[in-house]
Amino acid sequence: MTRLVIANVALPEGLRDVEVVDGVITGIGDRLTTTGSDAVDGRGGALIPGLHDHHLHLHALAAAWESVRCGPPDVRNSDELAEALESAPGAGDADWVRGVDYVETVAGLLDRETLDQLHTRRPVRLQHRSGAVWFLNSAAAAAVDLANGDHPGVERDASGEPTGRVWRADTWLRERLGATRPPALATVGTELARFGVTAVTDATPDLPAGSLAHLLAEHTSGALPQRLHLLGAGTDTEGLPSTITLGPRKIVLADSDLPDFPTLCRWVRDTRDRGGGVAVHSVTRESLLLLLAAFDEVGTHPDDRIEHGAIIAAETATELCRRGIPVVTQPGFIADRGDDYLDRLDPHDAADLYRCRTLLDAGVRVALSSDAPYGPTDPWSVIAAAAARTAPDGRIVGGGERIDRHTALRLYLAPLPTPGADPRTVAVGAPADLVVLDCSVDEALTIGSDAVRCTIIRGRVVHHR
Repeated sequence: MTRLVIANVALPEGLRDVEVVDGVITGIGDRLTTTGSDAVDGRGGALIPGLHDHHLHLHALAAAWESVRCGPPDVRNSDELAEALESAPGAGDADWVRGVDYVETVAGLLDRETLDQLHTRRPVRLQHRSGAVWFLNSAAAAAVDLANGDHPGVERDASGEPTGRVWRADTWLRERLGATRPPALATVGTELARFGVTAVTDATPDLPAGSLAHLLAEHTSGALPQRLHLLGAGTDTEGLPSTITLGPRKIVLADSDLPDFPTLCRWVRDTRDRGGGVAVHSVTRESLLLLLAAFDEVGTHPDDRIEHGAIIAAETATELCRRGIPVVTQPGFIADRGDDYLDRLDPHDAADLYRCRTLLDAGVRVALSSDAPYGPTDPWSVIAAAAARTAPDGRIVGGGERIDRHTALRLYLAPLPTPGADPRTVAVGAPADLVVLDCSVDEALTIGSDAVRCTIIRGRVVHHR
C-alpha cells in the first residue's frame, strides 16, 4: 500500500488535508496523520483536479521541440527564414533540417522550387503550422524518392512532377525517411506535468502500430505519466493498462479535399457497424454542414465529437445542441495567430472563429484543448485567451465569444472520454490526479502556469517545485 497526505490545502469547504491510498482519494479531513506516509504541504494553496487536454498530438509535440521555428514571431520574412534554415543544427550536408510553424505570410505558399531558393545545401522538410502539409526542397524530395511516391498526398504539377508539397502524410513520410521509432516523450510528460496536465487525448489519426507501442512503452515506464485517451488507435484494448483508453475513430475532413457526401456517410457507417463514434476534424463551415448532414443520414452515437469547430455559424450551434454533439475547440489560436486570421479571412468567417460563449449559451457541450504542437501547449494561456480573445497585435477577435476564466478552467476538467461533461471534483473515491497551487484559484487564473506548485498523477508526485 502506498499512502500520500496532501496537507493544508484550500478546498471549497476550507483548509483541509487529503489522504490518498494507492492512487485514490480515501479521506478529506482536518489534521490527518502523516505517520508512515509521504506528505506534501499545500501551504494554504488551492487543490484542484488535474487538467485534461482534450486534443493534442504527442509525437508531433516531441518532434516540434527539436525543430527549427519557421514562423512568427521567430521568423517573419524570407530572409529570416533562409537564415534560420542555414543555421539549423546539424553536422553535415546530409543532415536533415526539420522546420515547423511555417505560415504563408513569411514567404508565400512554398513548393520545391521556392524552397530551393531559400536553402539547397541540406535536405529540408518544413511543416505548415496547420500540420496539414509538408514542404520539401529538391534535396529532400530526392532523399525520399518523392517522384515515385505512391501516397495520394504527394502533390504533382501538370506534367506529373512532384511540387514538393506533401499533404497529410506524416506516417508515410516518416517511413520514407527511415525513422525507426518516434521521438522520446519524457520532455513532453515533464512539460505537461509542469502545467498541471494529468491526462491528454492524443488526436493523431490512424496511429501506426509502432507509434502505439511506443506510447505504451513511454507511459508504462513513467516517462509519460499522464493518462491517455487515443482517437487513432482502433478498438482493440487487449494489453492496454487501465490508464490508457481508446476513443472514437478520428476522421479528418480536410478543407483542401473534402469527401463527397456518400463517401463521408460510408466512413461514419463503417464506424457505426463496429459500435463506435467518430471524432471529426472540421475547420470550415462547409465541412461542418456536410458532417451534420451525414449524421442525419446515418445517425449519431454518444461518443461522436467535433474536433476544432474552427468556424461555426451562430445558427449551427442550435443544430449541434439538438444532436447532442460536443465540440473540442482551441481558443488559444486567437492569442497565437488572431492577427493573421483577421488579415486573411473573410470578415464573416473571422466572426465565427473558435466560438465558446455562443456554443455554451446554446447548450452545446464544450471542452478546451491545445492542439499542440500546432497551438500553445500551456492550458493556462488557453484559458486566458478564451477570456480575452485578443490577437497578438491587440485586436479583438470575436469579443462576444469571451467566457470568464473560471468557466474556461472548468472546460479543462471534464473526464477524457466525455468532453464537455461536468467537471471532476476533489472527492473521496476519485482518482488522485490533482494539482496543488501556490495560491487561490482566482489568483492562479491571473498568474497562469507559474502558480502550479505540485502535480500528482495516480497518487504519485510527478512535478514539484
